[in-house]
Amino acid sequence: MPLVTLNKALQVPDSYKVERCRRLPSFGPRILFFTGGSALAEFSKNLIAYTHNSVHLCTPFDSGGSSAEIRKHFNMLAVGDLRHRLLSLADQSLQGNQEVFQLFATRFRPNSDPQYLKAELDSLVQGRHPLMRAVPDPLRKIIRNHLGYFQQAMPDSFQLAGASLGNLILVGGYLNNRRQIDPVLYLLSRLVETRGIVRPTSSSDLQLRATLQDGAVVVGQHNLTGKEQPRLSSPIRHLELVNEKEQVKRPKLKTKVGEFIQQAELIVYPMGSFFSSLCANFLIQGVADAIAKNPAPKVYVPNLGHDPEQLGYDLPHLVEKLLDILAQNSSAKAPGNPFLNYLLLDLSQGQYAGLQDLPRLERHGIQVLDLDLVSPDTQQIDPEKLIAALLSLV
Repeated sequence: MPLVTLNKALQVPDSYKVERCRRLPSFGPRILFFTGGSALAEFSKNLIAYTHNSVHLCTPFDSGGSSAEIRKHFNMLAVGDLRHRLLSLADQSLQGNQEVFQLFATRFRPNSDPQYLKAELDSLVQGRHPLMRAVPDPLRKIIRNHLGYFQQAMPDSFQLAGASLGNLILVGGYLNNRRQIDPVLYLLSRLVETRGIVRPTSSSDLQLRATLQDGAVVVGQHNLTGKEQPRLSSPIRHLELVNEKEQVKRPKLKTKVGEFIQQAELIVYPMGSFFSSLCANFLIQGVADAIAKNPAPKVYVPNLGHDPEQLGYDLPHLVEKLLDILAQNSSAKAPGNPFLNYLLLDLSQGQYAGLQDLPRLERHGIQVLDLDLVSPDTQQIDPEKLIAALLSLV
């Protein structure tokens, strides 16, 4: 089948395109997001009204909270962001989904007696707990089965305090499927009618390691975000993946995930933690090459709020760092910039550092689109406005 390349002028936002997608979301565009934590949670809930074909590739290297306990005992990828995005994209009108959301979002109480928590887990597995009883069959049987596998495999030293039930259910399914996460995600997606595809960029059990400009080395995603530890002492200079022996690793991209990237009609680098949620995806061998091979538009939507990981970077330097990380992890040596076409900003309402240097991005072939993106009420990016802009670029 021949491929045709078209150059055309686009109106952004294009109300006709947006309305067409709203009327026929099952035929909506294949928009791909490289993402991590909760920055796209509300956005994803709105997105399913316009397309059921979005793809969300999540970083699996979270190392804080209950994810740290799971990864320590089971030597596996982090599943929290995968769970969160799956449920954000689920059909919220489907019978039983609200009960599933509540179950998956529940955490065991912190600082509780371990024996009490084990008894509560048993009540859930046996189906006696009110949260589990509220879930209709066949969902309840499948969830109980996965949680039962976790219970059987749980070491005595495992700390249930603060653990997310949704994460434990996914861990049980992962163990039950010979330590494969994709079948579990597929099954859960079908059960809750997820309107999109959610996959980890890698299934490897690895940690992020950052070298700072002052020479300090920081290991672990949670130590980069500043949520659990003191903030970084100086800007991040270099990012890599390491195993438990702190040996540098570059896992290979799965064929199917590579196909998702190459078949996308729009590739989006969205707001979120710059290094641990966005750039960590590009450390997987093959991701940058797949992006470069896809002629579809590529868009960067920078943060409005303060991101501790962006210490020392203004907006132009941030864009150039994004391009630098992609280029370093790509074997493509073609001239020009195959990684980024558009930078989406709201110059009248958004707060960005380094705007006086934005013209220098033109040498990279990047077009700055100044759009109405920010909600006056929240001073954050408005999901509906961003969706309209992205749909218009397809």
